[in-house]
Amino acid sequence: MTPTYLPPKIPASGRGGTLGSVADVSAASDASAQPVRTRRTGRLRVRPPTCDHVPVEDGPNRFTERIEGYEPLVDDDFDTRELDRSIWLPYYLPQWAGRASSRANHRIHNGCLELFIAPEQRPWLPGVEGDLRVSSVQTGCFAGPIGSTIGQHRTNDALRVVEEQETVRLVTPTFAAIELRARWTPVVGQMVALWMIGFEDEPERSAEICVCEIFGDEADRGRALIGMGLHPFNDPGIDDDFEKVEVALDVGDWHDYAAIWTPDDVTFFIDDEAVKRVEQSPRYPMQLMLDIYDFEPPSPDRSSAPFLIDRLRVLQPRREEPSGRTVAAG
Repeated sequence: MTPTYLPPKIPASGRGGTLGSVADVSAASDASAQPVRTRRTGRLRVRPPTCDHVPVEDGPNRFTERIEGYEPLVDDDFDTRELDRSIWLPYYLPQWAGRASSRANHRIHNGCLELFIAPEQRPWLPGVEGDLRVSSVQTGCFAGPIGSTIGQHRTNDALRVVEEQETVRLVTPTFAAIELRARWTPVVGQMVALWMIGFEDEPERSAEICVCEIFGDEADRGRALIGMGLHPFNDPGIDDDFEKVEVALDVGDWHDYAAIWTPDDVTFFIDDEAVKRVEQSPRYPMQLMLDIYDFEPPSPDRSSAPFLIDRLRVLQPRREEPSGRTVAAG
């Protein structure tokens, strides 16, 4: 997810309307099918449509119901003074820009992780990504030697490893339930997201599961477009399936964004309700990426607001050993 900023995409029919629930969404406008340059790469891709949501019919539709029989792999409520380094690395894809340029601006305050763009923060990789600034934490890292093209989420042909990285697998599950409780005051020109990427120790293990992404100009008080779905990148077994679901909520309030990733599909949830299912699934270890992006040049006149994270959970199904003892699936 190396984003390129796009202008607002909320359909005109959605402005000023009243939405009664997560399931009350408007259909995609005709303009949503026009090819545009995406926010993640320089490649052209059809603009993600605004989803005309149909509730998921098969099985329980509630996240809390679906995770019965799961147990925590990670349950971080950020109640410590410092970031838990057994879970998180405070860098954004450091192999491409170096750890100093990739370090996240963050703090833990009042039991929340705050990710923010500081006024003096410099662009992440200006020679390739222009003014893009980002504060991100991630749960793994894999890259090749300096000068090579081996590394996670290589979305531009110009990217080369500039700094050697230790291979780190902190939280890299294969199949899991992921839940984020967060809030953010939208800022035009910025975006927040929780996503997973293949650990990419093999080039094809590179798909992305986007649990949620929110652009500042796609949210206002009482409604928002929440992006979710799968991107294949270099995984030939995954088709691109990504949508923006229009929901009746204020992203400035606390909300739960979640996904359940199984061997057969990925189901996405907002505030416990299933809103999208993708009937395909990456079948290899993936790591978490949690971040805030700014696409605009630094300016003392621009407003800013931190991405506040109250809790992050990763759960896996319990399985029975031959002895009958139930343990977490690894």
